[in-house]
Amino acid sequence: MTNGFLTKAYAARDTSDTRALYDDWSASYEAEVSQNGYATPGRCAEALARFASDMTAPILDFGCGTGLSGLALKLAGFRVIDGVDISPEMLAQAKAKNLYRSLSVIEPGAALPGRPGTYSAICAIGVIGAGAAPISVFHTLMTQLAAGGLCVLSLNDHALADPKNETALSEWLDCGAARLLFKNHGPHLPGIDLKANVYIIEKT
Repeated sequence: MTNGFLTKAYAARDTSDTRALYDDWSASYEAEVSQNGYATPGRCAEALARFASDMTAPILDFGCGTGLSGLALKLAGFRVIDGVDISPEMLAQAKAKNLYRSLSVIEPGAALPGRPGTYSAICAIGVIGAGAAPISVFHTLMTQLAAGGLCVLSLNDHALADPKNETALSEWLDCGAARLLFKNHGPHLPGIDLKANVYIIEKT
């Protein structure tokens, strides 16, 4: 069960077109992904909760969209969540849920809020991949973590088809700058038969 927005979501585009797409999609986004069984927020939140040492420490939901990821994180027990996204209209939907301590628009490629170590964990749930954020975002997120900080991210099957995405993870893991705590391939959007890997990566 799909419509034009989900069909368009995985097409390559520049950052201004990406922002416009998600602004236009904001009102119907949750209905569409829910109809297709969007499972990744819950999978990521549950995995992160397994490894988090303090559920009260602030975490960052990068690319939070309408707040589906924030809801999953709250349900998993996380108490202090900040969100950032490139789409003001998506953030308006997230604000209405009253899940986040703070919400702010971020420019593509801009620095993240706060100093390195501000957040015990940074989430990129359904964010990196074709038609969305580039894999360079992963390096930005990891740089923002202090030693012991956790990054939870997902790469769907479209993203996994591009070897540079998992190669970027290996750049951190192979040199010992980070370690892989969890990796699982499972449902992403079952309605369109799309799966995703979920990763928990600890900065060392």
